[in-house]
Amino acid sequence: MARAQAALERGDAARATEHLAQSLRSTTITREDELTIRATLAEAWLLQDDIEQASAALGRPPDTLRETILPVLLSHLWRLHGRVASARGEQSRGIALHGRALRHAEQAHDPRAIGLAHFELARCYKQLGDNPTMQEHFGQAASALHAVGDRRNLALVHSLSGSALAQTGRHDEALTEMRQAERLASAVHADDVLAIVCGNQANVAMMRHRYDQALALAERSVALHEQFPPGHGLAVALATLGQICIHLGALPRAEAVLQRALEVRRPLLFHETTGAIFDSLAQIHLLRGTYDQADECLRNARDAYGAYGEQTPPWYAWSLRLLEARLSLRRGLVDAALREADDIVEAPGVPPAEMLHAHLIAAEALLSAGRHDDAEKRVALIGTQLDARTMPAAWGEFLRVRAESHARRSRPGDAYHDLAQSSSVFELLGDRYEAARTHLVLGRMAAQGGARSLGRRHLDQAAATFSALGAARDLADVEAARTLLAGPGTGEFVGASVDGDEAVVRRVVDAAALPELLARETVSAVQEATRGDMVVLFVKPAAGGEPRVISHVGCEADAARALARSGSQAEPPGGTLVLDGLGAEPDGRRVILVVAPKPTGPLTERRLRMIVAVAGQGFELCAARERPLRVAELQASRSLEPLLPGFLCASAAMQRVVDQITRLQGNDLTVLITGESGTGKELVARAIHVGSPRSSAMFLPYNCTTTTRELADSQLFGHRRGSFTGAIADQPGLVRSAAAGPLFLDEIGDLPVDVQPKLLRFLEQGEIMPVGEVRPQRVDVRVIAATNADLEQRVSEGKFREDLYYRLSVIRIRVPPLRERREEVPHLASYFLREACERLGKPDVELSSSVLDLFAHYLWPGNVRQLRNEIQRAVALSLPGTAVTVEHLSPEVSQLESANALSLRPRPVAATVSLAHAVEQVERDLIGRTLDRTRGNISESARVLGLTRRGLYLKLRRLGLEQQDDADTN
Repeated sequence: MARAQAALERGDAARATEHLAQSLRSTTITREDELTIRATLAEAWLLQDDIEQASAALGRPPDTLRETILPVLLSHLWRLHGRVASARGEQSRGIALHGRALRHAEQAHDPRAIGLAHFELARCYKQLGDNPTMQEHFGQAASALHAVGDRRNLALVHSLSGSALAQTGRHDEALTEMRQAERLASAVHADDVLAIVCGNQANVAMMRHRYDQALALAERSVALHEQFPPGHGLAVALATLGQICIHLGALPRAEAVLQRALEVRRPLLFHETTGAIFDSLAQIHLLRGTYDQADECLRNARDAYGAYGEQTPPWYAWSLRLLEARLSLRRGLVDAALREADDIVEAPGVPPAEMLHAHLIAAEALLSAGRHDDAEKRVALIGTQLDARTMPAAWGEFLRVRAESHARRSRPGDAYHDLAQSSSVFELLGDRYEAARTHLVLGRMAAQGGARSLGRRHLDQAAATFSALGAARDLADVEAARTLLAGPGTGEFVGASVDGDEAVVRRVVDAAALPELLARETVSAVQEATRGDMVVLFVKPAAGGEPRVISHVGCEADAARALARSGSQAEPPGGTLVLDGLGAEPDGRRVILVVAPKPTGPLTERRLRMIVAVAGQGFELCAARERPLRVAELQASRSLEPLLPGFLCASAAMQRVVDQITRLQGNDLTVLITGESGTGKELVARAIHVGSPRSSAMFLPYNCTTTTRELADSQLFGHRRGSFTGAIADQPGLVRSAAAGPLFLDEIGDLPVDVQPKLLRFLEQGEIMPVGEVRPQRVDVRVIAATNADLEQRVSEGKFREDLYYRLSVIRIRVPPLRERREEVPHLASYFLREACERLGKPDVELSSSVLDLFAHYLWPGNVRQLRNEIQRAVALSLPGTAVTVEHLSPEVSQLESANALSLRPRPVAATVSLAHAVEQVERDLIGRTLDRTRGNISESARVLGLTRRGLYLKLRRLGLEQQDDADTN
């Protein structure tokens, strides 16, 4: 069994299956052992994509078994039955089964089982497109699996969560999750999980149009999958690789890869993956112009999705419908394309991105049908909804459609600038086919206007790309456009006209949506204005050094770097023009160098000043957009990972604390942390520090209860040598020692009253007066304070200054006691158990079910600190490889076991007893036991019972327990 588990941890399901089959044939195993082996065997078969074998290994559902089964084993069995149902496309049934698994896991207080059940629920809700519920389960799964140190499944949680975030456009957060998944999978050498992570990273890179990076990641994913028997994971990796090759224009390789993906599928048909593969093959045939084959692939994809039923993820269905509309448009079936596109737009629940793509297809169909007014309205509507930053490819397509609308309205200057920017967008994204389509439209428009050299250049570029891609239909369109070069032309000017300032400004302003596009469009606009041979935009370092090229046109990268070096000199070489005023980046100023064949005139200089001014504002706008994103990324980067090691969050109460900490990241406000002793106030303070701008500085703690008034003044604010007896040397004090960082003042309620005014002045003015000094000194320190005392009560008693209280309470965070977050007890217990086993060198020590039950019911007056110490004590008293029992616990905790045993004995009830008398007896017993557990603490007992203090006193008086309580209290 141990060897099988180790093989599964590495992803070697085949070897695990062999070991488990041998164990199952043994005649000495118990029924419980048999069920455990069958559950593990089912897990191994599921890892090999064989659902039928997994189902056979599991056998009947657990509720049909007669024998008593441990809750944790029941949880595993129900979860695996749920996985089988989910793999068959029965997501609703899977959710019900995983819900049963979660209930049994919580009953067993087993964090690993709890985490796995939440993870499977998240996967089901992801398939159904319920993102809020999915993310909630991901968070719970991550917290539980982190507590037990299950890095393999934790990597899967991060990877799948990242994939879900990417599908909603949150790419930076997705990459953060996937980088964490990669680290976790690498740490446990789980290459099968690492293959999945790399595949998901490739998908995110593809969504961001970083195709070279995506290609490397997809190839790595395929190579990792090939270490194991061919299965569904390899098919998915090959499908991703094929899609990336399509974007890169490597259509023969894409087709070969996708055909291989169809061949390596397991006997079990994964309809979702099959549909996606045929979807990609349809795109290839659409690019090549082989429309009948494209239609056949779309039918195959539709059949595959239909076999998957209602459980097909919605994004696949929208992709299929968009491809069908595009195919109709390319076939010249304009009315059908318009109808299909409008059906998508009007469909309920259509995602915004798919709706915009459908609008673009509809606008192109309207232009083809000659309905120019309707097309122009549709284009205007798209312009109000499309964000170039989040959908750059759609932006490039939009510019091309808008350009054709301008051309039909005899606005060639506007059309030219839109097409020029469209080609820049697609070239920036590396989308060769779409760039070639834009060059075709631009070449055709130039040929119609009589600009033969311009038209020939763009048509040649389009023809070279279409020929390389095998796009026969598009190549025929290029040849048809070439015939226009021999005609007389309309005489309309096509290009950057001398008086077209408005179009140039709009082009540069539109490009400011993306920093890379702005740089490219700026150098293009400068080249057109100057008729220059070469233009380079670079950053000139402030303190010398190598300049950094941002963008260039008219030359290769090496020549651009050489020009940038020459432009950085005090005297630029002759025949060049240097333009400044584009603003600065962190490493220096932006500069443009132009190599022009002839000097510029006043009109050109005026246009250059305008371009530089608009581009400079565009770069400032891009920088302003990026700044808030960095803080948001920092906050999002901790979505599933604990803020600090051991900072577990599995309850609503602690989630509120985490939300407050996250919102505090990026500011420097004073924070007051309140809570009972042992709740983890210092851990909260450290978490605030880690996410603050001062995170690189040292975290300096100081306990205010440890010293007298005289020493507190000196320790905090410092003193000069000779300022008092014993001051034999200058001391900076803790405040000055914490300069540029945080000072954590623990138990601030115990700070001597005489020292409080100096602390108040420091908080208000940022100044301190060390003992013996005559002038105040300014210090930059952030203060985080904590207390377990009731500061309002201390203020009313005159033991704490009211003005200091309000100054400290700028931000107040209450850390709830452990009894208010009981659901975290199993997670914390598992984490502390793992920590104690490693520290004491006692491997394989476990917590028995009786101990876990006891922990779940104990009130923990000492909170998290008491739980940690209790587990360390128990591990120290246990032998390696054994279970911690109640006998290993301290008397304060273990006595609850005997109290519970007594309380659970059935009480004899008279046959004639009234309901009111029975209820009174229950109340009497419950209140009495609660008072015993809280040692007579009325406030605590009232909170546990859900009563007010007055309500509890009234019940005590009515039940005749008041005198007993008074005696106990006295």
